[in-house]
Amino acid sequence: MDSKNVDGKNLLADSHTALRTAVAGVGVDGWDLPTPCEKWTVTQVLQHAAGDQVGYAAAITGGPWPTEDPFSPSGRIDGEHSAYLAAALAASAAAYETIAVDAEQVPTPLPQGAMPAWLAAGACALDAGVHAWDIATATGQASPLTPEMAGPLLTVARAIVEPLRAYGAYAAALPAAEGEDEVAALLRYLGRQP
Repeated sequence: MDSKNVDGKNLLADSHTALRTAVAGVGVDGWDLPTPCEKWTVTQVLQHAAGDQVGYAAAITGGPWPTEDPFSPSGRIDGEHSAYLAAALAASAAAYETIAVDAEQVPTPLPQGAMPAWLAAGACALDAGVHAWDIATATGQASPLTPEMAGPLLTVARAIVEPLRAYGAYAAALPAAEGEDEVAALLRYLGRQP
């Protein structure tokens, strides 16, 4: 898929829906389950994903950054998990609504810095969508990623992930498997076993 065909804002909305749905589907006994993110529980993945959304918003708005390090989540959330997530998603959605679709320099919290609007929103979407998959997989839910989401997310991933692997943000890519769909291709590229 060509970058010109990636609608970052719609992709972000779809990824937010996927993450919201995955979190809503976690049972009361599911928050301490292990996830595909090595060494992190479902709660910690939620904290990481919510913290990243707040970070993307803060990079744009200059507002508050996450109160906890998203890369060292405590595993404890005060209050409702869904409310905790809702606040983070609202912050990032509102921040991206202020960005023109053709903006060339949108601030991000990534080491790469500012990037075109489609890619900045796509990077935020990639984070939400893939962690939605992590939470759903850990808790026995159906994958919230669709091939329609995965194709554009893979385009985004190919544009931003390689330098992030050095920071430990993504594992090494796994070899592609013949006959798999876009969802599997995306997950393998990000070092996850479909």
